[in-house]
Amino acid sequence: MMPASQPPVVPIQLPRRRRGVTRRPLHRGHFGFLRAIVQGLHARAMWERYLLEEGEIEADAQLLADAVPDSDASPSIDPAARAFAAHPKVRRVTAWLRGELAAAALRANRPGLARRIKLDPKDFRRIGTPGAGLPSLEEFSAESGLDGFSESEQLAAYQEKYGDTLKRESRRARLMARQLEAIDWLEERYVQPVIAADACRAWLSAPLADRLEEAGIVTLADLLDRINGLGSGWTRSVRAVGAGKARMIEAFLDAHAESLGRAIGGHVAVPRRQRYAHELASVVPKSDSALVPLEKLVVPAALDGRDGSYRLPQARCLISAHNDYEAVLSWLRSKSGLAPEEVLRLRERRRDVGRSSGPYDWLQYLSHTQRAYRKEAERFLLWAVLERRKPLSSMNTDDCIAYRDFLGGPPAHWCAPRSRERWSPLWRPFEGPLDPRAQGYAITVLANLYRYLNDKGYLAGNPWGGIRAPRSAQPSLDAGRSFTAAQWAFICARLAELPTSSINQRLQVALPLLYATGLRLSEVVAAQTDDLEWLSLAGEDIGTTEDGWWLTVVGKGDKLRRVPVPDDVISRVVSYLQARGHSDGLAARGVALLGHATDQAERALWAKRDLADGGAPVAASTLYRQVKRFFTSCAADLRETNSRDADRLALASTHWMRHTHISHALAAGVPLQVAQQNAGHNSLDTTTVYVTTEDGRRIAAMRDFFRS
Repeated sequence: MMPASQPPVVPIQLPRRRRGVTRRPLHRGHFGFLRAIVQGLHARAMWERYLLEEGEIEADAQLLADAVPDSDASPSIDPAARAFAAHPKVRRVTAWLRGELAAAALRANRPGLARRIKLDPKDFRRIGTPGAGLPSLEEFSAESGLDGFSESEQLAAYQEKYGDTLKRESRRARLMARQLEAIDWLEERYVQPVIAADACRAWLSAPLADRLEEAGIVTLADLLDRINGLGSGWTRSVRAVGAGKARMIEAFLDAHAESLGRAIGGHVAVPRRQRYAHELASVVPKSDSALVPLEKLVVPAALDGRDGSYRLPQARCLISAHNDYEAVLSWLRSKSGLAPEEVLRLRERRRDVGRSSGPYDWLQYLSHTQRAYRKEAERFLLWAVLERRKPLSSMNTDDCIAYRDFLGGPPAHWCAPRSRERWSPLWRPFEGPLDPRAQGYAITVLANLYRYLNDKGYLAGNPWGGIRAPRSAQPSLDAGRSFTAAQWAFICARLAELPTSSINQRLQVALPLLYATGLRLSEVVAAQTDDLEWLSLAGEDIGTTEDGWWLTVVGKGDKLRRVPVPDDVISRVVSYLQARGHSDGLAARGVALLGHATDQAERALWAKRDLADGGAPVAASTLYRQVKRFFTSCAADLRETNSRDADRLALASTHWMRHTHISHALAAGVPLQVAQQNAGHNSLDTTTVYVTTEDGRRIAAMRDFFRS
């Protein structure tokens, strides 16, 4: 009989583990596995059902060979099942579970319970069932010729023949029942739910936890974020964790989804190109206390600015915004956006067509300028709400200075790689500390935001007035971020040696196009066949003409300009268009000059076969990463022979092509005004920064002086 009063529950203390982990809790799967072992169920099936997070168990050939039936075992028991139960890992985990539960029972002043838990249940059997070694009463009566006798007489004969065996089996059944009762009693008091804040090491095997921690995955919340953020390929950044271990981890998380309060999203198993935008939008819920993108942020009522310190009466406001969030969106929407046809094309790419639109759907279809402005406003709003705990409309100059300092060193949990998309739980506002130039840009954008709110009668002042960026962040252009003629020649040589593939062919078109035109990244990915035009223009001499290809570009501030394109680059573009299936070449309408890879299915068998529209443009981020990887590869090839040039190539990006175009054009004698028009600069002063030939002559002259 159990005592009426229950002893106090004492947490299970486990042996000290590495890295300061002092305990490993028990979840319901541990109790389920031990209960199944007590009842003699197949150990492999029970292991895979309850304890797969302990690691998969391979069949042990030696154990299987040694698994011969003993004299006390039923011949119907599978030798492979016994071999699996005898596997060292299974025995070790089973012994650990019994030891922990026995220790818990002793701490609860239940020594009898502890003894029951330690009993070896391998020979527990139930009478009259296959594998027990005894015939049923009906079988015994038929074999003994007792069919015509009463049931009591049959039982008496049965007991006379199998009495000792029956007593032994009855005792085993009682012991099994009492042991199961002990496990049930301990489970009610000591089982712990698996929660997202728990360390992976608390639930997963030590070697597996080590590998996850090396990859920056410490808690189960981190693990869920990594899986939901990267999809089925989440293990690529984790050493020695393949598809099998990934399935095991995911099965463990699915089994405890209820106590975790979170689950692996259905999008994880869906190939990237088959995901719907609204499905991705549901991966991360809206939040008022987490680092989430602007469209997911819910500003608490106390911080939404309805009663901001510097708010003007709503009746004087020229915008319909009633809080700071709506005011920021009003400012963002006032900037030049995308054309309606471009929005429709993007909706088709995002697989959003046919779905009802929400009031903030326009945030998914922003122009380059709007995205850049959103990033700065988003960062400031998150900082104000989560760190400063003040509304935007209550910010004063001291707050703005504090934010300027914050930009120079945001905490690690505010930062993530650029590749983390906005729908992903791995997304963060920053990549890392901002350099002085980026800090200056952020201050300029935020000053613009507050100036807009002042002009519209929403706020009474601009706290950013008079705040200056660090001196090194004053507006300037680094003309040194360009390639020398020798470096560009080396890049061209490596470009020609690339293996044949669709993405390499795209790169072999993109770099010459960037070099010849000086386009910005956003401009080159937006360029279409419709923007190219052959023109015959009057030459300088009377009666002469100048023929050539021109590319119409919509640049910063929606400024329209035309840029000449050389014939050899046009030839590359035509060949590339034909390789993408556009046999008409430049006659094809509405086709992006730089598109998606067309051989993806051949290069990656797991990829979706029916790719996106062949006329759609490549994403700016995709082209940026491809160019960065190529320059990094060039730097590695050059490292042994010219380390200085290699260092420069390692730093290069797509924008270096724009600087190189202008610098090389001016050095070749192109008039300054022509270079300004091609680059789309507002002022000749901006273009003049790239005039390096005079500086080159100065350093050459001074070098002669230094030698003398």
